[in-house]
Amino acid sequence: MIRSKDLDTIAPDDPILETPVSNFDNSTKTKTHHLKSSKIKSDKDHSSYNELNEKVFQILGKTRSPLSSFLVNPHVFDFPEREETETIILAVRAHWVVNLKWVFITLLMITIPSIINFLDVLKSLPPRYQFVSILFWYLITFIYAFEKFLDWYFDVFIITNKRLVDIKFNNLLNKHFAEADLEMIQDISSSVKGVLGTFLNYGTILVQTASGINQIVFKNVPNPGKIIKAIQALNDSIQKGDRQC
Repeated sequence: MIRSKDLDTIAPDDPILETPVSNFDNSTKTKTHHLKSSKIKSDKDHSSYNELNEKVFQILGKTRSPLSSFLVNPHVFDFPEREETETIILAVRAHWVVNLKWVFITLLMITIPSIINFLDVLKSLPPRYQFVSILFWYLITFIYAFEKFLDWYFDVFIITNKRLVDIKFNNLLNKHFAEADLEMIQDISSSVKGVLGTFLNYGTILVQTASGINQIVFKNVPNPGKIIKAIQALNDSIQKGDRQC
């Protein structure tokens, strides 16, 4: 009779250990219970978070243009310092009326070469130098207008589900970044001044915080009342522990 080679690897006298069915069932039930509890908690937190977002968006309204001064839940706007779990609720720039000053100066600068040509101020110069002088003037005008536009476009006050962010664009090589967590907010106030501010509904918001930055100032922003209500709603949700972390 031929001996099987597999018999050398089998120890028939060794006891066979089996996991008790009851322990296995208890372990499975415990894991299932924890999974269900986690899922219920996650669903509850997600539901509360959605309700909070809906409440805030009802306060703020909707945005119609990506170039608007008041961007609610923007999908085309982001900033490098944003965390992965951080959601931008509102990005607000200064009201468009603040651009009227530099737009007027730009239009005035554009008309100056025509005025000079009419007065024959450069008549004594050769035609080539006249052309270069006018071209140089238009280049200065373009640089001035472009820098003013970038200054308005990138000076942004941001409200996320975690913090307030103030980004100031001084020039292409200089940017100022300030932030304060929502739970650090102590007091919020606003001021609307002048006929234009009252008629067009824009003003300045002052946020007092308990963080390293004592104050965050939102200057010449549209709808200051809505912004304050939105910040208060987010801050209240943090105090009550309803916001998803």
